[in-house]
Amino acid sequence: MNDQALLFEIDNGVATLTLNRPESKNAMNMPMRAALRDAIYSIRLNRSVHAVILRGAGTAFCSGGDVRGMTVQSAEEGRNRIDDLHSWISQLVDLDRPTIAAVDGVAYGAGFSLALAADLVIASSRARFCMPFMKLGLIPDCAAFYTLPRAVGLARAKELIFTAREVSADEARDMGAVLEVVEPETLHTRAASIARALADASPVAFGLSKRALNMSLGSDLRTMLELESVTQAVAFTTDFHREAVRRFRDKETPLFTWPAA
Repeated sequence: MNDQALLFEIDNGVATLTLNRPESKNAMNMPMRAALRDAIYSIRLNRSVHAVILRGAGTAFCSGGDVRGMTVQSAEEGRNRIDDLHSWISQLVDLDRPTIAAVDGVAYGAGFSLALAADLVIASSRARFCMPFMKLGLIPDCAAFYTLPRAVGLARAKELIFTAREVSADEARDMGAVLEVVEPETLHTRAASIARALADASPVAFGLSKRALNMSLGSDLRTMLELESVTQAVAFTTDFHREAVRRFRDKETPLFTWPAA
């Protein structure tokens, strides 16, 4: 797949989705949304993909929705527009493979939300994050009501949404929305290094862990303990676990190692 608004490539088990409208700071228009939907559906069905990177072309991640295309005439049309987003953003949030957002420049509005839909956000030192919806008389979308409070806490999420203020990469990291801040010239190398490492992790253990984490804040202790018991039983039976134990006993190189920064 190679759409004008989205570049999609797979290399050695790592899929890279590049938002490709640099002239508009990768504002998300309808063709880009359709391409993202198709790409994410394709990845879900392709078990040879073990990790995903989200990035933007040029010096921006995504400036949000394309305001010039926001010509909604009725509540029904507006709801359908957002429901179309939900059809694929939920698939991304729940994807049982690791996803890394490599954020350079602006991540505004839906761009901030898209980054938060990833498991990990790596930002360049010049990245800037903002939920500007209040300025347009709108509410956050692309699952931000789910992802933002989980990343930064409820009080901080309220502040970011109500004030519509911009935060730097360092402040976003201190809040918990960003994992690492790196220099712009090393951003994509670092994101690729993390994706490659996670692609080598146990796909079963990763998928089960991600599912449990996504459920944890909406579940009680008994539910999570039962989920832990059932999923660990599955993980014990995997070839990855058996090989990892053998390597540990024989003092051999581990199957999975987090890459040093």
